[in-house]
Amino acid sequence: MADESSFATLFPKYQEKYIKECWPLVQEKLKSFNIKADLDVVEGSMSVKTTRQTWDPYIIIRARDLIKLLSRSVPYDKAVRVLDDDVACEIISIKNMVSPKERYVKRRQRLIGPNGSTLKAIELLTSCYVTVQGSTVAAIGKYSGLKFVRSIVTDCMKNVHPIYNIKCAMIKNELEKDPELNKDSWERFLPKFKKQNVSNKKKAKKKEKSKKKEYTPFPPPMPESKVDKELASGEFFLTEKQKKKKKEDERKTNETSHRKTHAEKHEKSYIPPKETDGKKKKVKKDDTIDIDSLKKKVKSAQKKTIGEHTKRKMADKEEEPTKKKKQRNK
Repeated sequence: MADESSFATLFPKYQEKYIKECWPLVQEKLKSFNIKADLDVVEGSMSVKTTRQTWDPYIIIRARDLIKLLSRSVPYDKAVRVLDDDVACEIISIKNMVSPKERYVKRRQRLIGPNGSTLKAIELLTSCYVTVQGSTVAAIGKYSGLKFVRSIVTDCMKNVHPIYNIKCAMIKNELEKDPELNKDSWERFLPKFKKQNVSNKKKAKKKEKSKKKEYTPFPPPMPESKVDKELASGEFFLTEKQKKKKKEDERKTNETSHRKTHAEKHEKSYIPPKETDGKKKKVKKDDTIDIDSLKKKVKSAQKKTIGEHTKRKMADKEEEPTKKKKQRNK
């Protein structure tokens, strides 16, 4: 190399211990490519330089990426892959994509998922190593996988859940296996997700607009301030000791009232129930008599008596000839 080129990056203090441990390995790896690596613990920086023996002009760019990844809390085993020809890396800044901090934190957590499940799914689909550190997302892998990772990250920050892109990617991977569908369009196979993002604020505003208020020429009354309320009650003219004493008196009165109610509830449980006599109360019968029902009962009783009388006569008639035969035989 005719000219010397160098790059330097800063690293956070919490990463200092790990970088010190793995720095000899970094130097050995870069020495094989004739690149010099320096570590400054006082300034908290890492630098990479080319030497006269370096033969690959692009290796300094890869060495720069290696240093950046180490500063972004990427382990050495994964960061060294950047020095290979087929592998590249990308550090995506997500800090300025979303303005409120609360929303930004929620969407970053959505990208990570519960116990890092969404990151693992992205890694399996794209065959890239992905980490979220602070306000950046670091990805290491092939160019096609890095492109897909960037699209997932940007969509997630734009309030599109990563699971939708993951589903589409899974379907595309299966369709790639079929050689007959290479020329056809895959739009019919891909799912179409409807956008349903109506915030509660918009709904509340619509309700307010729908309700028509009565027109009044007078402006609304001004709300009373804290000083106005104190002046009305007379607390404004009291000293601090008097205010404290008043608060203590109110607290004591509240405590006594609370104790009384508690004692009354406690005493109610000891009150015995009212005792009742063992004798059963006689039910008074109505003095009115239903004549129609009485007549029916009498008729049914008469029919029964007549039927029994006729049966007895028939039985007597049958018994008479048998008695006569017995007398003749004698």
